[in-house]
Amino acid sequence: MKAPKKATRVLGIAFLLQFVTSFSSGVFVKAAWFVEGDMGETMLKIAANPLLFRANIFLDMLTALGVSFLGVILYITLRKQNEKIALTALGFYWLEVALLAVSRMDAFSLLQLSHEYASSAQSTTLLLLGQIAYDSMDFVGNTLHMLAFCFGGILFYYLLFKSGVVPRWMSLWGLIAIFPMLAGTFAQMLGYSIPFSFYLPYVPFELVIGFWILFKGINVDVTEEVRS
Repeated sequence: MKAPKKATRVLGIAFLLQFVTSFSSGVFVKAAWFVEGDMGETMLKIAANPLLFRANIFLDMLTALGVSFLGVILYITLRKQNEKIALTALGFYWLEVALLAVSRMDAFSLLQLSHEYASSAQSTTLLLLGQIAYDSMDFVGNTLHMLAFCFGGILFYYLLFKSGVVPRWMSLWGLIAIFPMLAGTFAQMLGYSIPFSFYLPYVPFELVIGFWILFKGINVDVTEEVRS
């Protein structure tokens, strides 16, 4: 049975919001201030474009809100399948939100250090502090937060597959594509560099499922919280 149009829009928009904010922040905006392998040039670019760097932080906060929103809507939609699994998945999504938010504290430190670095003859001490701030921001805000996302995603996509809320081939796509991301995240925690190809199978998933739900609807009744 098709769910009410309003409920369909809420779940579809939740997926699309998560895709747009995370993809824009991680692919487009970061590329404008980050120089791979050169922390000094990175800090100079940050100092020269502080509004751009602040915009990146703002997008990351929108991503955190999007993850929280998506997690709640998925929990409401899927809890009838298995409430304990759905609640555990929601917990992982909220952990992801917390890690992403905490990592932005280091981002503000990096912004201030970059200003000092650009105006102090490019001090090696400030360069080292900037590298530490970036590494901390990257490890917490990318690696650890991705680990929480993968665990939560596996549980939610399992429930999506089990429920038939969307076509099972689509749920299976998300479920399968998330495992290379999980393997890549573990590898990064051990200090290995992972090619983007590990993430490529998953990248369009949230965009596709978001538009699918918006235009095709979902196949189960949703709760009164979403109907309101």
